[in-house]
Amino acid sequence: MILEHVAIWTNDLEGLKNYYCQYFDAVPNEKYTNKKTQFQSYFLSFQSGARLELMQKPSIPENQNDTVELQHLGIIHLAFGVDSMQAVDEKANQLKAAGFPILRGPRKTGDGYYEFETLDPENNRLEVTTPYQK
Repeated sequence: MILEHVAIWTNDLEGLKNYYCQYFDAVPNEKYTNKKTQFQSYFLSFQSGARLELMQKPSIPENQNDTVELQHLGIIHLAFGVDSMQAVDEKANQLKAAGFPILRGPRKTGDGYYEFETLDPENNRLEVTTPYQK
């Protein structure tokens, strides 16, 4: 069994699609639009085969996931794996230079990962991570 996809509601469908395409090499499908319900979406595909569905519809409430301390029950982050600690550092530097916050890291964790945490343009928490030898 595989995890088929994860979905994110957004207020800026095109902007969030462009973010994941530019910084995480996602490939979008053609936009789906349901004019009756005002629902629009993209499926973004990643090299690993994982997919992310970005969805937009009026009246979806705002995300408040904007600090290291603010957590909530349920899905809390998406993790993107890279091949090396150097690649983690490079992605952190790239996102920081583009104005995206680095909430924590890059750092070694107690469970064997080198990672940093950031937020996408709509405050969805992301990790970029790679295993390291303890």
